[in-house]
Amino acid sequence: MHTIVPDYQVVVIGTGFSGLGMGIALKKAGFNHFTILEKADDVGGTWRDNHYPGCACDVQSHLYSFSFEPNPNWTRMYAPQPEIKAYLQHCARKYGLMPHIQFGQAVKTAVYEEEHKLWRLETASGQTILANVVVSGMGGLSTPAYPSIKGLSKFKGVQFHSQDWQHDYDLTGKRVAVIGTGASAIQFVPQIVPKVAHLDLYQRTPPWIMPKPDRDITRAERTLFKYAPQTQEAMRNAIYLQLESRVLGFVLNPRVMKLPELQARRHIRQAIKDPVLRKKVTPDYAFGCKRVLISNDYLPSLAQKNVDVITHGIKEVRAHSIVGDDGVERPIDAIIFGTGFKAQDPIPRGAIFGKGGVDLLDTWQEGAQAYLGSTMSGFPNLFLLMGPNTGLGHSSMVFMIESQVAYVMDFVKKMQKYGWKEVDVKAESQQSFNTDLQEKLGGAVWSTGCQSWYVNASGKNTTLWPGFTFDFRRKTARFDAQNYQIDR
Repeated sequence: MHTIVPDYQVVVIGTGFSGLGMGIALKKAGFNHFTILEKADDVGGTWRDNHYPGCACDVQSHLYSFSFEPNPNWTRMYAPQPEIKAYLQHCARKYGLMPHIQFGQAVKTAVYEEEHKLWRLETASGQTILANVVVSGMGGLSTPAYPSIKGLSKFKGVQFHSQDWQHDYDLTGKRVAVIGTGASAIQFVPQIVPKVAHLDLYQRTPPWIMPKPDRDITRAERTLFKYAPQTQEAMRNAIYLQLESRVLGFVLNPRVMKLPELQARRHIRQAIKDPVLRKKVTPDYAFGCKRVLISNDYLPSLAQKNVDVITHGIKEVRAHSIVGDDGVERPIDAIIFGTGFKAQDPIPRGAIFGKGGVDLLDTWQEGAQAYLGSTMSGFPNLFLLMGPNTGLGHSSMVFMIESQVAYVMDFVKKMQKYGWKEVDVKAESQQSFNTDLQEKLGGAVWSTGCQSWYVNASGKNTTLWPGFTFDFRRKTARFDAQNYQIDR
């Protein structure tokens, strides 16, 4: 058997926080034999793709950034989308990643070739790339979810998902239907209410909403952060500890959630005087069971005269109207989907094939799972960043991404040092990790029986990390070879 030389030692997929974070770590460690494949023509991941009006982060900007690259120039406590995108572009340039990125390269399939112990990637443009290691930074919130509604194809007006916002379509004076009331909708609805003639908001389940402690960061503060970076570091640490304390309520003792719930109820009372509307927007499930959202202008915007909140389903869509389950036909010019993403199935069938040609999805029949949210048995030398059960309901994903990047980096160094060829997590290590994880999730607030994108159709939570992020960081601090089958 002749040896096949791979094109790259490491292939990274995606240029959001995960992909760029991985690329920067490789560069810093002196590894240059890698490439980053990006489907679009620019970096930024979800912060490039989502550009709807009002798009912003709901974690404070000081914490929602790389620990090694603080940004003294954030203009608000919660960074707006253009600033986060600019920050990621800055990181890619500053750390010399641009020459490593291949734009317009969507990965179609990744197949593990056992005889050569290499991954073969095929891109949509027809390129074939061989690599020792594949690190996916595709993210969980990258595939828009659309509802299946009867007659949608017959609609003659304009329709788009919040991720594919049509900025050239003027909403002024239009009758608009917004379907969905998740994290994106609560940001763009207040932005469009003043423009539209009328807005019908179709809400299946109301979200719990907390006031958003947002404000401008003053010029004086920005100057201070620039010339005395330790002040920003102190602020970052304070925010981190404050957010981390929420785990007490989410996981350790869900009864604690009664306190923030009272605050959320007060928020509703202050914003909405009409008792009928107030009842519509008040959730009937445990606080924290679904993603808790933050906004100061969403609830007041629902109280405007040109807004109707519709809580029953949609029977069908017609050429210029929507017919509700109540039989009422409402004329509309445009439909905007605020229906979020497919967090439960971030990887499509037919994309990743491991040992024996097994499709990753066939190993996930009970729902997505991995060891440390990173590796899957039967898929050697493959790492998922922001993989199953690494999501957070309480803090910054960038912290989790940096933890995983450190884990992968330690692996890459050891692989090179010891001449490892194939490294595959043991099935029993993966199993016991996930049994333990699901046990912890069982007592958490997310398991109190509401339907959310955290849990799959069979009620299993495949998205969230049930505990402190520093606990995850400890577990990923070094690559634990004893839990892997290693072929030298």
